[in-house]
Amino acid sequence: MKDKLTLTTKLLLDFMFYAGIGVTATLPFSIRKIGEILPYMVEHYEETVVIYFALGIGALVLVRELRRIFKTVLEEDCFVRENVVSLQKMGNWSFFIAVMSVVRSIVYMTVAMGVVIVVFVIAGLFSKVLACVFEEAVRYKEETDLTI
Repeated sequence: MKDKLTLTTKLLLDFMFYAGIGVTATLPFSIRKIGEILPYMVEHYEETVVIYFALGIGALVLVRELRRIFKTVLEEDCFVRENVVSLQKMGNWSFFIAVMSVVRSIVYMTVAMGVVIVVFVIAGLFSKVLACVFEEAVRYKEETDLTI
């Protein structure tokens, strides 16, 4: 069961990363196409492309950091300084996504965007707290390794 969950999670993270690159790279074309259905997206075309590009980059960085952390989990060595750094970055990028979502809400507001803002603020806080926990675990592990 654990192996299936691990493999499924790895495949999901890989898919999200590479699909995210494709989606972000094709934004200028896809926003025009979506604009045929949702006209407000092309009313502010340039702003929409820039905002969603920034959001896409933020999401890609988050998934990249998750993949880095997951790699250490697969290697059964997750209490390392690199994961503390990754969690700190994830917190920073989560806050960036929340701020960009606020900017996007200035262009046009939806209820869903309000939810996105709250989710990414919580994710940012969670990542920062988890980074502190991992930092303590790394410190404890290093002390224990020196004792042995």
